[in-house]
Amino acid sequence: MEKNHSQSLMSKYFTKEVKNKLSGLKTSNGFTVLDAVRSGMENPDSNVGVYAGDEESYSFFAPLFDPIIEEYHGYKKGELHKTDFDSSHIEINNLDSEGKYIISSRIRVGRNLKDFAFSPAISKSERIVAENKIVAALKQFKDDLQGRYCQLSNMSEEIRLQMVKDHFLFKKGDRFLESAGANRDWPEGRGIFYSNDKKFLVWVNEEDQLRIISMQAGGNIGEVFKRLTRALDILQKSLIFAYSGHFGYFSSCPTNLGTAMRASVHIKLPKLGRDETNLKTICASLNLSLRGVHGEHSNSENGVFDISNKQRLGVSETEAVNTLVRGVKELIINKKIMN
Repeated sequence: MEKNHSQSLMSKYFTKEVKNKLSGLKTSNGFTVLDAVRSGMENPDSNVGVYAGDEESYSFFAPLFDPIIEEYHGYKKGELHKTDFDSSHIEINNLDSEGKYIISSRIRVGRNLKDFAFSPAISKSERIVAENKIVAALKQFKDDLQGRYCQLSNMSEEIRLQMVKDHFLFKKGDRFLESAGANRDWPEGRGIFYSNDKKFLVWVNEEDQLRIISMQAGGNIGEVFKRLTRALDILQKSLIFAYSGHFGYFSSCPTNLGTAMRASVHIKLPKLGRDETNLKTICASLNLSLRGVHGEHSNSENGVFDISNKQRLGVSETEAVNTLVRGVKELIINKKIMN
């Protein structure tokens, strides 16, 4: 496999020396360094371009993963992950009390089960076992978290498409995940749990085995965070998540290590967003990521953007939320100036 000419972090750090050093190594799930870099090789426009097949990938292929993690997160070998789910540490609970700018708020965390391969390496049978364990845990939810689980394989196409359109359900992974192997055996072993009020979701066996999501209309990020922490407390009573003191919560993509948390808002920025390159620069200076309304690699619609924290590792959960809080506050100020 020849090195491509992309600008991805994989391309930067997957040198001939690293390739020769890691060639021949296999994790206990049979995952190799060529499996790890395949997505970046096949997609030269990747930003990162590597995926892990399991926990061991991060140690077996450390000469590749460590520098990528350090550049993306500013997080060095030997540092320890910090956790903080104390909602009183969130600086502003409601980012838009007048309802002028923020359409919705959402926080999700990724989780994988300990001793299971991740989506790029998991077998069909192991994925189904993971699904069954997760579904059993979801049955513990009560009150506002109580809801139902729907398997993708039993869902009508009409309902599936509508749920995707409503930003409620994940769709088959994009070409980056396809190349990584995360889309294998689609849609077997995959599904969605949603609470009766549809403010809490769990995606099962998407990019990670669990994507746990709290969301609601408006800008009250504090309420969203509290709902998420209650749900995590319940799930952790019956599920053991893949975790280490250094990496925090493991994920298939190194950008999601640590808190594995993405705190985001859909926000109206029609004038500020006319120059999207400039808006990306502003967001980068605030340590925020800018996406279209349909997620990564999508476009804005009607001046609405998805804004989220960029860093997930080397910060605590409340620090990740506060990065969003401060940044959105600044963007709203800029919006007022533009108006």
